[in-house]
Amino acid sequence: MSDESRPSPAGGRPGAPVAAVIPAAGRGVRLGPGAPKALRSLGGTPMLIHAVRAMAASRAVGLVVVVAPPDGAAEVKSLLDAHALPERTDFLVVPGGESRQESVGLGLDALPPGHDIVLVHDAARPLVPVDTVDAVIEAVRAGASAVVPALPLADTVKQVEPAAEPGGPEPVVATPDRSLLRAVQTPQGFDRAMLVRAHETVTDDVTDDASMVEQLGERVVAVPGHEEAFKVTRPLDLVLAEAVLARRRLNDGF
Repeated sequence: MSDESRPSPAGGRPGAPVAAVIPAAGRGVRLGPGAPKALRSLGGTPMLIHAVRAMAASRAVGLVVVVAPPDGAAEVKSLLDAHALPERTDFLVVPGGESRQESVGLGLDALPPGHDIVLVHDAARPLVPVDTVDAVIEAVRAGASAVVPALPLADTVKQVEPAAEPGGPEPVVATPDRSLLRAVQTPQGFDRAMLVRAHETVTDDVTDDASMVEQLGERVVAVPGHEEAFKVTRPLDLVLAEAVLARRRLNDGF
């Protein structure tokens, strides 16, 4: 685990204060009916709390900004107040927007000066290990402007054309070399100025913040991700997350 006193390579950002932005405004309809996805229970605790604790577990993270549903900031603030969180980390809740991109932008706007490194983390990835968080931070401190944790793909990937009708057969047009492909996770880490510029410049709908930096023509690098940093999107993912959490509690007293 990294800490504030660990030296960084020359030319990097040694000791740069780190903030994490967690967009948690989505409904998560694929997970089924019920509360917003980030507020679903995992091991008796809302997924959002697990995600916040995962960011705060890094000694480098001094501030976590949670971007709540537009009409749910008070509820999320009460939720954070009701759960034990590390005292060394400050927490802030702000209302989000209609899209993930807008919500992350609102979280960036709420950051006070002085936090030169920003992590953006999905609330639906509640079990990311702290070593992965620290690896992303260390890569930014070493000089990278944008960093993503990523895993090699286990499955063969096919590129297809759209089906003639919904649910119909999709013609396969190519089989990409999977050794060159990665499944990207979060937290993604950024030089703050770079991420702000990306959000001010890129207006296309994107699926992650690193894509915005790519559209600026800037370099994005990948560090090893972790299999437990998977995204809870469907009911089966929640079953897997419960199993991982139960194993952690059994083995580590987590």
